[in-house]
Amino acid sequence: MSGDWHGGAAAVVTLTFDVDAETPILAQGGRFAAHASTMSHQAYGPDVGLPRLLGLLDETEVPATFFVPGWVAEQRPGLAASIADRGHEVAYHTYAHRPPTSMSPEEERADFLRGLEVFARQGIEIAGYRAAMWEASWLTLELVGEHGLRYDSSLMGDDRPYRVGTAAGEVVELPVHWSLDDWEQYAFLPEPDVGSVIESPRKVLEMWCAELDGMRTYRCLFNLCAHPFLSGRPGRALALRRFIEYARECGDVRFARCREVAEAAAADPEVGSRPHRPPRVAPDVYPD
Repeated sequence: MSGDWHGGAAAVVTLTFDVDAETPILAQGGRFAAHASTMSHQAYGPDVGLPRLLGLLDETEVPATFFVPGWVAEQRPGLAASIADRGHEVAYHTYAHRPPTSMSPEEERADFLRGLEVFARQGIEIAGYRAAMWEASWLTLELVGEHGLRYDSSLMGDDRPYRVGTAAGEVVELPVHWSLDDWEQYAFLPEPDVGSVIESPRKVLEMWCAELDGMRTYRCLFNLCAHPFLSGRPGRALALRRFIEYARECGDVRFARCREVAEAAAADPEVGSRPHRPPRVAPDVYPD
């Protein structure tokens, strides 16, 4: 992709997969490691869902981006390489899936570096970052720039790529939205409570196709966030395949890895900037 960030397409689709495995549960308390059923629910993602989704992408010849926590790559040493070897992008999703907003600045810095070191040891080049639960702090994008990454994908300030200025330089933001996250459609777990809904894949497919139609009208970035432990289930994987087929049938949609979109956006003078600073909050108006 060159010139315009969209490369002339009506919409660009980035299929992204957060390979969380056990981390979202363990981030709520190490005690949950003793819950065998819960751990098996999460291990399904890398053990079953991920190979199924990689096969689907092979068959449809679509590139994707996989956001992997450092802890997951550490526990499963060949996982990141198995993704990269299929031609997909591996991006960074914190070390242990702890939301940056739950940490002090010092803790966030240490967590950020710890995960990057895992990928460096494995020879995996990292260009992008996504905060756990999309809960970026006001420091997060500065860390992205400070460590030489090209983009973040945690914020929601637009539905097209935009630039964010930080103390460490400019970062490209590839925005997300809850309507394009399978967690809000499929996540169900009694304890810990990370979701309590199981929607029909047919309903989800209909919604995503409708969102794509709107984004084609306004030339947007369709940044889908899926999880192997959710969308790797058979009926859901089939819905994802049908979405890919629908996007192809549109004839004006481009599939791309996040890194490619970020590079094109950085080179496109028409890509605008958004302010990135906390609002001023008067304690007498909004007390803690």
